[in-house]
Amino acid sequence: MTLRPTGLIALLAMLLGIAPGLPARAADDEAARRQMVDLVEREVAMFARQTGIATIDPRVLDAMRAVPRHAFVPEVLRPYAYHPQPLPVTPEQNIAAPLLIALMTHLLEVQPDDVVFETGTGAGYHAAVLSQLAAHVYSVEVIEPLADHAARLLKDLGYGNVDVLADDGYYGWSAHAPYDAIVVKEAIDHLPQPLLNQLKRGGRMVIPLGPADGPQYLTLVEKDEAGQLRQERIMPVLFSPLQGGERL
Repeated sequence: MTLRPTGLIALLAMLLGIAPGLPARAADDEAARRQMVDLVEREVAMFARQTGIATIDPRVLDAMRAVPRHAFVPEVLRPYAYHPQPLPVTPEQNIAAPLLIALMTHLLEVQPDDVVFETGTGAGYHAAVLSQLAAHVYSVEVIEPLADHAARLLKDLGYGNVDVLADDGYYGWSAHAPYDAIVVKEAIDHLPQPLLNQLKRGGRMVIPLGPADGPQYLTLVEKDEAGQLRQERIMPVLFSPLQGGERL
C-alpha cells in the first residue's frame, strides 16, 4: 500500500501515540494555547530538580501564547497542535514538544536587540517564537522545499523579522554573524566550530550534544567576554541527527 504524504503523517501521529480528538475551532485556538503554556509551566516545575530551571521567563511564555502553533503543522494534525507531544511536519521532520521549545528558548536569554541564529527551521514554529523576543532571526534548513515553505508561511503570518535559508546549518550563516544566541535543534556529537566562531562573546548556544544512537543531553554553551567556553548539561533528550554534508 502506498500512502500519500498526509496519510503517512497521520500514520506517524498514530505511532507516536497521539490521542484522537476533535478539531479545535478557530475561536478556541487562543484558549488552547493558554492551556498548552499552563501545562508547560507545570512540566517545568515537575522537572526542576533535574534541569535546575524552576520557572520559564514570562516573555517566552507570552511568545508561546501568541504564536499559532496549529498554523505550522499539517492540516491533518491540527486537532493535536496544542498537545504536549512533538508533531511530525514531514516524515523526516518534527516540531519539538512545547516543553523543549520553552526550555531551549528560556536558556538562550534572548533580549529585544539580539540577533539569533537557528538551525533546523522545520516548518518555522520555533523561529516564530524567537521572533517575538529578538530583533532578528536567521534560520537555516537543509531540506530546500521545507525551507521555502517555512519562509512563505512566516511571511504570510507576518513574522517579518525572520529570514530563512536553504543550506547546511552546521556552517551557520556567516553573512549575519556574530550572533547573540544560537539554537541547534538536531543532535550532533561535537560542538560545530563554525557556529562557535559565529557566536558573540557573551553569547549563548543551546544544542543537543551526543550521538544519534547514544545518550544526548540538551546543553547550554556560554562564551565569555574572553572567548572561553563553558558547557552545562541540562537534561537528557532524544533528537534526530544534524543533517548536511557527510552527515546526511
